[in-house]
Amino acid sequence: MTCLWRWVSVIMPVYNSGRFIEDSILSVISQTYSCWELIVVDDGSTDNSKDIVEQYVKKDSRIHLLQNYKPLGIPAIPRNIGIQQAKGRFIAFLDSDDIWFPTKLEQQVRLFNHKKTAIVFSNYEKMNEEGLRAGRIIKAPDTASYECLLKGNVIGNLTGIYDVAKVGKVLFRPIHHEDYALWLSILKKGFIARNTNTVTALYRVRKASVSSRKLAVLSWQWNIYMNVEKIGIIKSAYYYINYACRALHKKLI
Repeated sequence: MTCLWRWVSVIMPVYNSGRFIEDSILSVISQTYSCWELIVVDDGSTDNSKDIVEQYVKKDSRIHLLQNYKPLGIPAIPRNIGIQQAKGRFIAFLDSDDIWFPTKLEQQVRLFNHKKTAIVFSNYEKMNEEGLRAGRIIKAPDTASYECLLKGNVIGNLTGIYDVAKVGKVLFRPIHHEDYALWLSILKKGFIARNTNTVTALYRVRKASVSSRKLAVLSWQWNIYMNVEKIGIIKSAYYYINYACRALHKKLI
C-alpha cells in the first residue's frame, strides 16, 4: 500500500494503564490498514505502562513514545502533544484502555473522498472494566453537522478521525468534554461528519470513567454551550433539553 498522503497518526495518552495498554497497542498493530503511526504520550505513569510501550517501540518503527515526567492532570494536554508531533494526514484517537477492531481505519479512510467530510466516526460497543462485553452497542446517525452535534455528542472519541488536509491540526481545549468541543470546532466551519455505520471499537467503562459521572457531565455540557460555543442562554437551553432527552433515551434502551 502506498502511504503517501494517506498516513494516519493515532494519538494515545496513557497514565497508569499497565493492565490494559498492551491490548490497546495490539489492536492498532492488527489494523488491516498499515499506513499508520502510533504516538503514545505517557503522562507521568508510575506503573509499568512505559515499560510495556517501550517493548513495542523496539519491535515496530511506527510506534513512538513521548514522556511527561510529571502528570499534567487532564487528557487534553497529552493529546495535544501527540497532535503537534503527528505526521499523518489523518489524526485518530485511542485511549490506553480501549480497543479497535481490525478493519477500523480501513473502513474510515475511504469515506474522506467527499470534500465536505472532515470527520469520520463509527458505532462502538461498551465493555466493563474487566473486558466483559454485554452487547451494548452505541449507534450514531449516518451523518452529523454542527447543528446536529449541538444536540449531543454522537461521535465517540475512540472512533473519531479527522482530516488535517481539510481543517489543519485542531487541538483540544483544556476543559471537560474536550473531545466534544474539538468535534464542534471542526463542524462549525461547515464540514460534516460521516458514520461508517459499523461497530469498529470497544469502549471500556471504568469505575472512575467520565461515562460513569452523569451529574458532572451535565454541567460540562452547559459549559460548552455557554462559555465555549457562546450561543446564548435561550439556544443553550434548547440544545441542553435536547441533550438531556437524548441521554435519558440512551439510558432506557
